Amino acid sequence: MLAAAPIESGARACTRCRVQLTGRGFSIGGELRCLRCTLLRPSLLRRSLATALVVGTVLTAINQGNLIADGQFSAALYWKIPLTYSVPFCVATWGALINSRS
Repeated sequence: MLAAAPIESGARACTRCRVQLTGRGFSIGGELRCLRCTLLRPSLLRRSLATALVVGTVLTAINQGNLIADGQFSAALYWKIPLTYSVPFCVATWGALINSRS
């Protein structure tokens, strides 16, 4: 594990891991956090997963529903379906990060 840099007087630091913030930070729940601590926040992950589940299911049904319903589960679906779920997860997480920049 990397050691946190010493905090200079007047410098901003992550309230969770105390690492010094060199750039802006993320204001989540009234706390200033670094990128790593923000991405590990359970509420952010929960919301992104819920969004990915709903949007990914709808997109899979639209794009691959006919193949799945016909029982034609080709090898390409083994990478297309997880990718279909990962895109809305990344978009929801990115949106939360952009909106929480301080």
